[in-house]
Amino acid sequence: MSWRDVPSLAALRAFDAAARAGSFSQAARELNVTHAAIAQHVRAVEADLGMSLLVRQGRGVVLTENGARLADSLADGFGQIIAGVKAVRADVGSRPLSITATHNFAESWLMPRIGKFWAKHPEIALSIVPSNKLIDLRKDGYDVGIRYGDGNWPGLETTHLLAADYTVVAAPGVVDADKIAQSGATWFFEDTHQESQRWVRAAGLIGPTQKTVTVSTLGMALSAVRAGSGLTIAASALLSDDIRDGRLVALSQTRPAGLGYYIIHPPGVLPDRVKIFKKWLLAAL
Repeated sequence: MSWRDVPSLAALRAFDAAARAGSFSQAARELNVTHAAIAQHVRAVEADLGMSLLVRQGRGVVLTENGARLADSLADGFGQIIAGVKAVRADVGSRPLSITATHNFAESWLMPRIGKFWAKHPEIALSIVPSNKLIDLRKDGYDVGIRYGDGNWPGLETTHLLAADYTVVAAPGVVDADKIAQSGATWFFEDTHQESQRWVRAAGLIGPTQKTVTVSTLGMALSAVRAGSGLTIAASALLSDDIRDGRLVALSQTRPAGLGYYIIHPPGVLPDRVKIFKKWLLAAL
């Protein structure tokens, strides 16, 4: 089927409204247009089909035989469109809000706070999938993401969430802040954050007697450091709870230029629940 073979949808909608109402004026009110616009659209449909579809009767209009056939078909077609839109809306509203976040952000920042979101918005179910890859949100079915970088991701709307300043931490009493390189304490590094290792070495914070251990996740590094086994470096936002609660102490800090955590989503009009989640994220800082 080619859309060139049928009148415009706007004209067909106007005819459908006039056919149901039996009046150009009532059809105009329904579609929030002028009486003249309805009349013009109906004439366009009639001209396209080469036949009369509506005739005046008193102050209203009545359908011709061909007009009645077209009106019945349009009622079925528009009815299916409306039903389809409602079904899609219902499906979107019933499935969880799908969120993708980096492993570290999900584990160390989002999950300790997610209970507060549910307390405020129990009606919004969430699906949280940790991933460090910059995936295609629409293709992979995600509503919103949280990623680490400089905020420059073509084709996505980005909102700055957290600065990426880094903090060196250890358990209380394990390392003196002014003797990190001389402490002999073991460094635990997450293998996906090599830039933090480079900064530690450039800052002279790794001494000749210190061992380094590379682990696959920040959670593993923090488990060792909380137990007093050494020290690590991570984004300050991911350490704030441990520092606040006294499990770790901050020893040194740096802020790489331009890097941070960003909320990302496809451009365009956001669904209400995405707006709610985004607003909550920004307010939870």
